[in-house]
Amino acid sequence: MSSQPPASAPETPGNENQAVRHSSHNHSAQGQSLEGALQKAGFYPRLVADVVDDALDGRDCVAHLVHLETHFDRAEVRRHITVLVLTADMLVITHVDDQQLDEAGEQIVAQISTESVPVAQIRSVVLSYMYAQPQNYKPSDPVRELTLSIAWSGGQRLDMGPASCGDPQCEADHGYSGTIAQEDIVLRISAEADGLQAVQDAKLFARALRAVNTGSAAPMPHIQSLPSRPRSGVFGNRLSRGHQQR
Repeated sequence: MSSQPPASAPETPGNENQAVRHSSHNHSAQGQSLEGALQKAGFYPRLVADVVDDALDGRDCVAHLVHLETHFDRAEVRRHITVLVLTADMLVITHVDDQQLDEAGEQIVAQISTESVPVAQIRSVVLSYMYAQPQNYKPSDPVRELTLSIAWSGGQRLDMGPASCGDPQCEADHGYSGTIAQEDIVLRISAEADGLQAVQDAKLFARALRAVNTGSAAPMPHIQSLPSRPRSGVFGNRLSRGHQQR
């Protein structure tokens, strides 16, 4: 990776030109190298790369998943990024949000958290698929949407709502019904929003995670860890977060 040229202006999520690095890592079955995926996401790629590098502690990357989410909060457009990096013994989760402190948008802070989970501690890897027009399914049909759920701490999510009997005229109180799902992190990847390659990358990441977690023959590492950089000490204090879908 080449050294970064001095930036002439503060980096913003859409200012990718100032964060361009040339990676020597080869692409694999996954669409891009970890470095290339961060660059494509364009959400403070230099900052995210440094934090991920620090969290890896020199470990090699077996597989990765970079997911950028955009949501609308009234008149504001908010984005945040989640980066999953699998090593031979750890799952490293990095999450970055930004926040605007003034109306002019001149003061912005980034909230960053990392978590390192031993793969032996992971209890389940759940994939939910969505196919369009299943009556016409062919083996070549791509998955239109995929949800990846990973659980390791025993945390559970409870979704509840009023129960009904199916009679639209019934006004009786039928109590509540709901579902309990065990999950620590959930990522939804859509072909329409993220592209077909992103869905394929998520499937490959889940396959590599299952292989490492169950002790079966895991895929060979397709990318080395991000090259080390001088530490600035900026990321000494990381903020905690709950890994949940937003």
